[in-house]
Amino acid sequence: MGMKKLIDALAQGSSLTEKQWEELIAGQTEELAEYAAEKARSIREKIYGKTVFTRGLIEFTNYCKNDCLYCGIRRSNSNAERYRLSEEEILDCCKQGYELGFRTFVLQGGEDGYFTDDRITDIIKKIKAKYPDCALTLSIGEKEKESYQRFFNAGADRYLLRHETADEAHYNTLHPEELSLRHRMDCLWNLKEIGYQVGCGFMVGSPGQTVGTLAKDMKFIEELQPQMVGIGPFVPHHETPFAKETAGTVKQTLYLLSLLRLLKPNLLLPATTALGTIDPRGREKGILAGANVVMPNLSPTTVRKKYELYDNKICTGDEAAECRNCLNNRMQSIGYVLVIDRGDPRER
Repeated sequence: MGMKKLIDALAQGSSLTEKQWEELIAGQTEELAEYAAEKARSIREKIYGKTVFTRGLIEFTNYCKNDCLYCGIRRSNSNAERYRLSEEEILDCCKQGYELGFRTFVLQGGEDGYFTDDRITDIIKKIKAKYPDCALTLSIGEKEKESYQRFFNAGADRYLLRHETADEAHYNTLHPEELSLRHRMDCLWNLKEIGYQVGCGFMVGSPGQTVGTLAKDMKFIEELQPQMVGIGPFVPHHETPFAKETAGTVKQTLYLLSLLRLLKPNLLLPATTALGTIDPRGREKGILAGANVVMPNLSPTTVRKKYELYDNKICTGDEAAECRNCLNNRMQSIGYVLVIDRGDPRER
């Protein structure tokens, strides 16, 4: 089957085999990528129109017990300037965000033992009591099912946990021995079973990634049926073992965004900060490739530079209002519009 026919089959709801996925990913050309992007835009606009959802990102701690080889806040990075936001500071970010029109807050942080289940639960309850019309997303790593259940009962709506790769050997080259792909996958299935809107995802161009590992990612996403998938290019951080590795590319990220939109038409699909970091118009290009979410930063400017998962992250000096206005202008420049909305998944 030709490449365009594979894209057509995907757009019509057919399931591709792992081998077909490999062919499609390996067969990327400029012409094919544009063909996929056109199909992705068309499908996305049938469901979501020209709207782009915003998520207010609050990076509340950069302490992390893990030592993932790609991450700037890994525990071995003794040069990281560590911080934790207080409950009051987190609520202040939400207040500012709410006034700016955000109706989803994303609490993101390293796996920090200071933030016990009790503390997280308390923060969730306070945010939901003050902003009952908002969705709350957590992105705080691997926990046991009981913890996830407690957070859900307290009012958390969504959970982001990138699986990073669906290939076990590849997973082991990116992570320390104490982390396992099996546990990461168990976490995702547990979150889904509890009733969260679930997000997974991976870095594009991570060291050791192949057409074969990417094909496995696509098959895993098809199986999990998440509501969100977050992908962005791998960007090296100078204080990690991967400091000298080559970054992922904008072109491949955009192509995979289009394929993900075709794979699951109603996905919540962010045009990530990492995309904007390696290309000044990366987020606009992401939206034009089929994405429909942007995640401006609500964290206090005093800590933004410290939450450095990778080098040269953008928007670290901007106030929240500047971030939102800048993104609003960027979206309008390509004919899309930021909306004040929780941004839940819509059915076809």
